Amino acid sequence: MTTAQTQELDVQPTPLALLLLGREADPKSERGVECPGDLPSPSDPDLVERARKAKEKLGDKVFVLGHHYQRDEVIQFADVTGDSFKLARDAAARPEAEYIVFCGVHFMAESADILTSDDQKVVLPDLAAGCSMADMATAEQVAECWDVLTEAGIAEQVVPVSYMNSSADIKAFTGKHGGTICTSSNAKRALDWAFEQGEPSATKVLFLPDQHLGRNTAVRDMGMSLDDCVVYNPHKPNGGLTADELRAAKMILWRGHCSVHGRFSLDSVNDVRERIPGVNVLVHPECKHEVVAAADYVGSTEYIIKALEAAPAGSKWAIGTELNLVRRLANRFAPEGKEIVFLDKTVCFCSTMNRIDLPHLVWALESLAEGNLVNRIEVDKETEAFAKLALERMLALP
Repeated sequence: MTTAQTQELDVQPTPLALLLLGREADPKSERGVECPGDLPSPSDPDLVERARKAKEKLGDKVFVLGHHYQRDEVIQFADVTGDSFKLARDAAARPEAEYIVFCGVHFMAESADILTSDDQKVVLPDLAAGCSMADMATAEQVAECWDVLTEAGIAEQVVPVSYMNSSADIKAFTGKHGGTICTSSNAKRALDWAFEQGEPSATKVLFLPDQHLGRNTAVRDMGMSLDDCVVYNPHKPNGGLTADELRAAKMILWRGHCSVHGRFSLDSVNDVRERIPGVNVLVHPECKHEVVAAADYVGSTEYIIKALEAAPAGSKWAIGTELNLVRRLANRFAPEGKEIVFLDKTVCFCSTMNRIDLPHLVWALESLAEGNLVNRIEVDKETEAFAKLALERMLALP
């Protein structure tokens, strides 16, 4: 990002930002930092041309997916862009593509593998591109949580609802225990469905792994109170909750969050309103409840894009989501006279999403063009079957 671009968005870069962008690394602790063969240098002036030639050589055999939070240098080579679930469905709609190169993070590539055919191979250019939120709920932790719910005598009343931003293992757990998956767009529909699976007064939801999306949906969209929600902390005995607290709750929220959206604060909202009179504050529902409550508009990534597309010329917007996307939207709508700034005053990239850079994409494409399959993401058949069951329940939501 150039100095001019960061100034336009009222963002102050910090030395830590380069580390979070993946331009500094610890090879001893991170997967994917070293690649078999030679990873091109970021300073190679021919990277764009190399990516173009490799993609051209592969032709219809490759389909490149680019998540909205990706860098511009990567997104330029995407055949389609979107959020995680849209991209996974786009991949499934291209059965002729032998290779699906997913410029996103690990759980997204898993979802693509679940939804595509056995003949298609999903590739993640850098295996270090994980998701901190998804990693906050492991299969072992969730199994232990279910044991706690069983001991409290309420497991039969609990329907798991897992956010798309979860591992294949968690999606499989959800499918195996009668639950469904949700996105940030259809979370209310998923929760309505879950509470219809039993007696409304007795049914409870275990919401994984993002506490904020679960809380915001329950309270803001469904009229529940904050007292209806408890937070299960997997690092504490019994989740840090008593059996009575679990029995009284309607929403059992997993103690997970997005490291990007969780940074925004009420102070951020108050500050931007003071600095920019008449600004519209638009945030993602993964933000904290107090941020969502103070915002003018709340919605998914796709909602944010559509809201800005429909916004009148001359309107002012402060956006609470990942900085790569905000920057791209600011540049896109500047000619229309729309002023778009980042909600926070410090850099807030998705650090793991930014692991997918142009050198890794070039390496992956050139390897595939040479007939070498690299960094394949493959979900085992049992996990895939139960995860697909949970995803199919979501697709069947009214």
